[in-house]
Amino acid sequence: MKKSLTLLLLFGYLSIFSQSKIIVKNSGDQLPVSGATVSCNNKAIGKTDASGVLNFKTKCKKVQVSASGFNDDDVVVDKVMEVFLTKSDPNIKNIQAIVLEDKSDPRALEILRKVNENYNQNSPKSLESYSFKSYEKISLDFDEDSINAYNAYIANRIDSLKKLPQRPMKATEKKDSIESVNLMKLVGESKMFLWERASQNLYSKKYGEKINILDNKVAGIKDPIYELMAFRSNRNQVPKEIREENRNLYRFFLTDSIEIEGRQNYIIRFRQVGDKQSVKQRKFNGYLYVDKETYALKKIESNSKIKSEGSITSIWKPVQEKWFLVKENYKMKMGSTSFDNDDEQDKNKTKEEKEADKQNRKRFGSYAFVTADYFDFKTPIEEKPEDFKGYTIGVKNSDGKLIDQYRTENLTARETATYTKIDSLSSKYKLNQKAKALAGLLKGKIKLGMVDFDLARLIGYNKYEHIRLGAGAKLNENFNKYISPDAYFAYGIYDKKLKYGAGVDIRTTLEKNSFFRVEYFNDVMAAGRFSENLWNFRMKIMNSGIALNNGVFYGYKGFKVSYENDITNALTVNVAAKRTQEESKFDYNFKGLGNNFDIASSIITLKYSPNSKNIMTPGGKYTYEQNLPELYLNYEQGYKAFGGTFNFSRFDALFVHNFKTKLGVTGVRLYGGMITGDAPVWKNFTMNGLGNGREGLNFNLTSYLGFATMAGGRYYNDKFVGAYLTHRLPWYFKSFGKNVSSFDLIYRGTIGDMKNPEFHQFDFKKLDHLYNEVGLEWNNFLSSQFNLGFFYRVGYYNTPQFKDNFAIQFKFKFLGF
Repeated sequence: MKKSLTLLLLFGYLSIFSQSKIIVKNSGDQLPVSGATVSCNNKAIGKTDASGVLNFKTKCKKVQVSASGFNDDDVVVDKVMEVFLTKSDPNIKNIQAIVLEDKSDPRALEILRKVNENYNQNSPKSLESYSFKSYEKISLDFDEDSINAYNAYIANRIDSLKKLPQRPMKATEKKDSIESVNLMKLVGESKMFLWERASQNLYSKKYGEKINILDNKVAGIKDPIYELMAFRSNRNQVPKEIREENRNLYRFFLTDSIEIEGRQNYIIRFRQVGDKQSVKQRKFNGYLYVDKETYALKKIESNSKIKSEGSITSIWKPVQEKWFLVKENYKMKMGSTSFDNDDEQDKNKTKEEKEADKQNRKRFGSYAFVTADYFDFKTPIEEKPEDFKGYTIGVKNSDGKLIDQYRTENLTARETATYTKIDSLSSKYKLNQKAKALAGLLKGKIKLGMVDFDLARLIGYNKYEHIRLGAGAKLNENFNKYISPDAYFAYGIYDKKLKYGAGVDIRTTLEKNSFFRVEYFNDVMAAGRFSENLWNFRMKIMNSGIALNNGVFYGYKGFKVSYENDITNALTVNVAAKRTQEESKFDYNFKGLGNNFDIASSIITLKYSPNSKNIMTPGGKYTYEQNLPELYLNYEQGYKAFGGTFNFSRFDALFVHNFKTKLGVTGVRLYGGMITGDAPVWKNFTMNGLGNGREGLNFNLTSYLGFATMAGGRYYNDKFVGAYLTHRLPWYFKSFGKNVSSFDLIYRGTIGDMKNPEFHQFDFKKLDHLYNEVGLEWNNFLSSQFNLGFFYRVGYYNTPQFKDNFAIQFKFKFLGF
């Protein structure tokens, strides 16, 4: 262990002080810029020679480059760097912008085509196995140029406050005033947020991916935030700048070639479409370095249009002829802060004077900084099954005591102060509790102490209850690590009835998802709902609008006992037994037996999600990356033997997948169900119509399995199959704002039958012909976070009236496919 640590420290020392070479050129004529100053933390390292070259050694992660007559720039330190400075004279910049053509260089596009073709072959995932370690650091702070200005501003502000006439203050007011000043001073002395994580990453084609958290530390937070530990970089994603579908968003220009560590590289400069004006902007948004031999990415430098808004740099290196990411450096503007004056003299100013002060008020930009280093690469590795057991992420240590062993650079004085100062405020401002509350939102919960409140139960709408108000609460791990009681209630505004339920989870282990559950309930539900067992929060929210125009409801009350267990990271099983009394809330009679029945049944549910990534938290399993394909299977068996009215068998399945080709991204949902034996209509399947079935415009919200043009509550089958197909066209564009828009072509279809519809004495139809609807969905409609879809019914159920077949659908973008 000591030898390994010594070698690691030696490697870190050599990498920190290894020699770097920077080449500085004029972005207009690409001639070298001599006498350019290269600085580290505002201290000059050296100047470029007549060839625009400087060789230097530094422990800085990033250096600044400045030259007379040019705009300053900065660059992440690498073995070889090339920087293109723009002229500071706006007239010269305008000339450069005019010369720049608004179409990509065909040579650059051909190189990028080969990069995409060879991407999988160059990826480490093409190896049989590998391992590496990583050190990542995320912080929130002012820009370096703003820190001194901020501290000067705060000092002047405090001095001016001292000179004001002292007025009588209550003890609480005086305390708040002192705390406010102290907080302002603290922000000037330390970062606002700091988090470090060290990981070991293992990969095997046979066993998959495993990430071991070696240590984790967050300023001001004592207990580990597991949801934050699961933060993922873009390490395994194809960078957006080179994706085929993003060609319309950039213009690419092959400009140069350069040798880096004995390998020749193409240099492709790119800019965003529409960036023709270079005033206060960069001429290019970034640079791509492509290895000539393998067409692998060596480096990406991607900048915002305006320099102050941020930048991203990623660097790769070859290991065993595959290209591993070795460094990431992000800087993203999060907003700006200004401070109001409380001076007595300001209160006497006119409205116009106050507005003028507001315009001239000093503002300080805050940024998120992300740095990541990947090292200690090994391939192949010994593939032991026990090393890959459990969830994707396993936590070896999380108290921050070992993090200094894995740091690839020493903390700055400002970063060290962050731990000291933020930690001192932790208990006072309850940072630990607030961080856990924010993490709970990822699961649709509000966490307050030992109680989790379920956001999904606050408000809803359906055609039976109309507005449904309610609340749900669950005692979390702060109450007990193994036992977790919960309860909920809801009230329907239209039916004026109270619904409620209560239960308790009893864990069998803290290592994985494994628990028994007992529950009692008295509630209502739309008839024929497709099973949502083991669906995640987002899927359930997306499908929650399925009953907006379905007034066919039934009531159910009873109890249920179940056991759920994650057999592997990919496979979850839930087995249950329940006894309920169920009654229709509509005019109904089944085979002359009435509308109220006792149901005794057992249920088994399987979920298979081989590519999803999970981490175990004190509050249970958290799926931090839901990857397709996924398969859901449900089988319910009804029994007369245990006091039930009927014997029946109900089966349903859902398969979800998507795949990418040169023609775009195709998404597939295939689903279906079947019931045999005797059972009331609500145990059969509704065909998930979302339409209102009335005259006028058909407008509805999307759902996971719904049909925009079909009337709700009209069709029921005892067997059916359905398909939901989407295809995203490989054409991305910008309309307004920053969001990128695209179009999806959509097809939805279903067909089924009902053997004895006469058994169910109420007004409905069976759907025994293929029901089709096609649509076009505009993603990020007008650069918003919403999608707008237009759908039309075709085929057997099409009617002569256009408005009967047409529907408009609205979807929140975050719900995804």
